[in-house]
Amino acid sequence: MGTRKRGGYAIPDKISAAASHSNEQLSLGAIFMETRTLRNRLSQLHASAVHDVLSQFGCENFVLPPTIRPLNKQQKLAGPIFTIEGRLTTSHTPHETLIEWTSLLSSIPPNYVAVCQPNTNEVALMGELSAETLQKRGVIGYLVDGGCRDVSIINRLNFPVFHSFNTPKDIVGRWIPTKLGGPIVIGDCLIQKEDYILADLDGAVVIPNKHLEATITQAELILNTENAVREAIMAGVDPKEAYLKFGKF
Repeated sequence: MGTRKRGGYAIPDKISAAASHSNEQLSLGAIFMETRTLRNRLSQLHASAVHDVLSQFGCENFVLPPTIRPLNKQQKLAGPIFTIEGRLTTSHTPHETLIEWTSLLSSIPPNYVAVCQPNTNEVALMGELSAETLQKRGVIGYLVDGGCRDVSIINRLNFPVFHSFNTPKDIVGRWIPTKLGGPIVIGDCLIQKEDYILADLDGAVVIPNKHLEATITQAELILNTENAVREAIMAGVDPKEAYLKFGKF
């Protein structure tokens, strides 16, 4: 067993390596806790407040098309993004497309929101078994600029899904993924893996990762100000006076 000098004492290499591994685990744990805290804070906000902050920051093209709506109006999506892109195919067998699809499901990491650009309005890119699989694997939810099927069953699962339309037509023999974890475009919004999304009944906004913490903090301040404006108006203050006092309406 080799040794290393530290502070005048000889430390066996195995112990030093174990300490280094332990420090690495602590560091990863701290990153995970920070990410979870930011995600939890984001989930308490609403898309309109985040929109206002990103506009103040000078961001553009961060709102997804208004056709993308939740299956369940009581649900929202908040978290880091894992990106997916694909296309229709006429050259793959049903078996080949199902191999590609199940591999896609296996690739989505837990604690992420899967965001899919399918480049088609012909088939459903989410269904009962896929939703159950993602939920079991710890995926936060799924957003697709496209179709969904098995809607009533997915709603009973309480797995958040945002989509553009319903159709019974599935992907078997018709669609394959072409890119996982790379940049995608939905509407006029460029989306990168590790960006964050907040989607609710107001719509869906994409937050660039570099603006995440500042956006959350500013949106929290906006909500606190809006609450103060609301309380003032409920107490009888004229709305114009409330706006002039708090600078928000």
